[in-house]
Amino acid sequence: MAHPFDIEVVSADHMLYTGDADSVIIPGEDGYFGVLAGHAPLISSLQIGEITITPPTGEEPIVIAVHGGFAQITSEKVLILADAAELAEHIDVERAEKARQRAEERIMAPGGNIDVDRAQIALLRALNRLKAAGKR
Repeated sequence: MAHPFDIEVVSADHMLYTGDADSVIIPGEDGYFGVLAGHAPLISSLQIGEITITPPTGEEPIVIAVHGGFAQITSEKVLILADAAELAEHIDVERAEKARQRAEERIMAPGGNIDVDRAQIALLRALNRLKAAGKR
């Protein structure tokens, strides 16, 4: 049985999660990595992806769609400061689907003032939100 540790996930405008966890999977800049209690100290930037927190209570994992930020890991705590993040259960699937469609349209027919790189990032964010929402 894993030893629980403290975790906080904070976005620019609110606290998304605070509590204990047995493990957490984080989308680091170089790929996903897992954290258990006693992890070596680490600071990592985050990429677009999902944070998956396994609570010590045996409940279902908590999934959070994240879009950039930083994670600070110590042997006793994980602190995630996200540029933008959303609990999977709070994701508006219809809104995310519309964002996906808009981004795809902009990528397929660039022109005028369309920033294709920005549209590609918007597409990744929308797909990430849809993926996270599917895991609730």
